[in-house]
Amino acid sequence: TWATKAFGPWVGWMGGWGLITATILVLSNLAAVAVDFFYLLLAQLFNSPGIAEWTRNLWINIPTTIVFITIAAYVSYRGLDSTKRLQYILVSVQVLAIVVFDVVAIVNAYNNGGFDFTPIDLAWFNPLEIGDFSLIAAGISLSIFMFWGWDVTLTMNEETKNPEKTPGRAATITVLIIIVLYVLTALAVITWAGTGETGLGAGNPANQESIFAVLSYPVLGPAALLIYVAVLSSSFASLQSTMVGPARTLLAMGYYNALPPMFSKISPRFRTPSVATIISAIAAGVFYTVTRILSENALWDTIAALGLMICFYYGITAVACVWYFRRELFSSVHNVVFKLIFPLFGGGFLLVMFFITAFDSLDPDYGSGSSILGIGTVFVLGMGVLILGIILMIFTRMRHPAFFAGETLARISSTENTQAPLT
Repeated sequence: TWATKAFGPWVGWMGGWGLITATILVLSNLAAVAVDFFYLLLAQLFNSPGIAEWTRNLWINIPTTIVFITIAAYVSYRGLDSTKRLQYILVSVQVLAIVVFDVVAIVNAYNNGGFDFTPIDLAWFNPLEIGDFSLIAAGISLSIFMFWGWDVTLTMNEETKNPEKTPGRAATITVLIIIVLYVLTALAVITWAGTGETGLGAGNPANQESIFAVLSYPVLGPAALLIYVAVLSSSFASLQSTMVGPARTLLAMGYYNALPPMFSKISPRFRTPSVATIISAIAAGVFYTVTRILSENALWDTIAALGLMICFYYGITAVACVWYFRRELFSSVHNVVFKLIFPLFGGGFLLVMFFITAFDSLDPDYGSGSSILGIGTVFVLGMGVLILGIILMIFTRMRHPAFFAGETLARISSTENTQAPLT
């Protein structure tokens, strides 16, 4: 919406496409993690290690994943009251379990040495120690993915109690909490396990697919059950809350005729985006099924490709803020800071990361190491999604021209008080 108001319908449409595809892609990954830890949890509850291997059986894994996606879509379909109550429980369990794991790991490491005791060093917090800018770019791209999704309150600001204040405050406070938890967990893992490439070392490629699955029992013993529950609840909570994002974006695009109007349908009973939620769930299920059948590497490469999508649409949105408010940027110190410096720095940096990551991902070694015709799979996935978006945008322009003609959502500046009528 804001990219359209600032730069016009073509840029706005692609910004919406970037958000939708990013959230659809990540839904499948979140469901995959939930399924892995679901069977890990069952294996420990029934004292049967073989159950944990069920997740590698596609005839079991794919149907279970689709069930998880369906449940998440159903909760989202029922509205924010159901979503809120479920999130309170799941997030509380996650935070408690992660803090327990981190504290126990650090205390044990300093008292008993852990697996490969590595004392905490202040140099870890100095980015100048890294040296290689490509590593910094890769880390930033990954961190964008890690923090992304916690801003879900911004996607549904109209449904909060105080639309002008609550979403922004909630997103900011949440990100600060997440920073603390991520840093604490990183310190705990490195201090206890070290970064070696053998055994329980965090640098062991065999451990990196799911470090919690590997370290939980060695660190916590029988209490590892708490971590399995936490990661299962975490991935499902993320799956369920992420379902809100594409549904609301599809709703907005349908409302403004940027997509077929059927996407703007609202459930008469729950007052939520009905068609948009169902389509989001179906798309996530189809994508997961196809990629998992083709290759497990292709599924995990989507995580790296997600960084491209997120940098793309976040960058457009941030720069749109600067351009939209350009006539009032210097009217106050508040505007200079929050409407110029922050969004310009953030948006510009994300767009730079987009191009750097796109260039680096041409190398097949980026991501899982797989390639298509000698080009890295991450690059093919990321650029392929954007090219598909351009094709669909042109098709939509032919079938539903009103949005692209500025009839349903006009390009305006912040100083204009009028807008084209909605249809």
